[in-house]
Amino acid sequence: MKIIVVGGGGREHAIIKKLKENTSIEKIYALPGNGGIAADAECVNIGATDIDAIVEFAYENKIDYAVVAPDDPLVLGCVDALEEHGIPCFGPRSEAAIIEGSKVFSKNLMKKYGIPTAAYEVFDDADKALEYIKTAPLPTVIKADGLALGKGVIIATTREEAEDAIISIMKDKKFGKSGNSIVVEEFLEGPEVSVLSFTDGKVVVPMISSMDHKRAGDNDTGLNTGGMGTVAPNPYYTDAVAKECMEKIFLPTINAMNAEGRTFKGCLYFGLMITKDGPKVIEYNCRFGDPETQVVLPLLKSDLFTIMQAVTNGTLADTPVEFYDQSAACVIMASQGYPVSYEKGYEITIPDEFADCVFVAGAVEKDGKLLTSGGRVLGVTAIADTLKEAIDSSYKMVEQIKFDNAFYRRDIGQRALKAKK
Repeated sequence: MKIIVVGGGGREHAIIKKLKENTSIEKIYALPGNGGIAADAECVNIGATDIDAIVEFAYENKIDYAVVAPDDPLVLGCVDALEEHGIPCFGPRSEAAIIEGSKVFSKNLMKKYGIPTAAYEVFDDADKALEYIKTAPLPTVIKADGLALGKGVIIATTREEAEDAIISIMKDKKFGKSGNSIVVEEFLEGPEVSVLSFTDGKVVVPMISSMDHKRAGDNDTGLNTGGMGTVAPNPYYTDAVAKECMEKIFLPTINAMNAEGRTFKGCLYFGLMITKDGPKVIEYNCRFGDPETQVVLPLLKSDLFTIMQAVTNGTLADTPVEFYDQSAACVIMASQGYPVSYEKGYEITIPDEFADCVFVAGAVEKDGKLLTSGGRVLGVTAIADTLKEAIDSSYKMVEQIKFDNAFYRRDIGQRALKAKK
């Protein structure tokens, strides 16, 4: 089997490392991959959103299977295009990927089908949004409708912050066309939980829950990022919560998408808030989360490729999906200045014995050296029998991995440890 994995970050590196465990896979190509992924797959310099070039490469190289990992190519119809050329894929078609591609669509879907979420209003006129915000309850959450690299969500605690957010998204077009419409929604309170799930459009198989750390600084201070670290499982996701989520959120979402003629096959990510009124959906993602994937997939006991094929073939109900009864922690090592501006090109040194534990997100290979090339550079993941052991082990590795200009949060997992007590 020859397969391609579309994407080039830490999530894709985690997927590729897991896929390599299947002996029927002879060759993995990463499009475009990165300098660290090159150790585990052959990187091909084709951008993740260059759909025509991806299809051409897959067709000419007689690719047997494709995994489309990032949101942009999924929303743009990469799976549709590959399937039209006879190449089976893991990932939703564009008509289903809209569940992440449009916040307005997903909120309206939840409202229509009674799926618990925050109360909200939709605006495509900036002046009407600004008028509404004069009397809206605070704090409030303002979301760009389309994709914005995980940065299109602003929590405003004052009227001024809310007005600035609306102006920057809708008038200044900070996120381009993604800001043509916005969702203004109720601010929910409670612990957050990320649940990735496999679905073939008929059944939903949740993976191990996880807890992301979005803010750049310790104690959840600083700017929102794509994620500074994760732990799994999430202690707030109890058996009782899981049962309620399956009954009120997971299955109703799949059924709603089927009813809309938008059957979802792939990895559906549920971003949840466990409120005093029960679990509610904060957001859907149409793909594996990053960096949640870096703690969830290492705990997967079953073969990932077999599960992916079952999703594609609609046989997920007959396919075992098992996880190790352990914990995992991932600490993101980033470039100083992320998520705003940062310098690149610093050499990274990773002790050989850590190679299996490091997922490379932003690095290039040059003259045999690995150099920083992004904001988030590495995800350092450890697995252990207890969460505390996993966290301690991850930080011990981080202390021995070197590159100039590195920074990382020093409190990943502490909130989860307190919750366990």
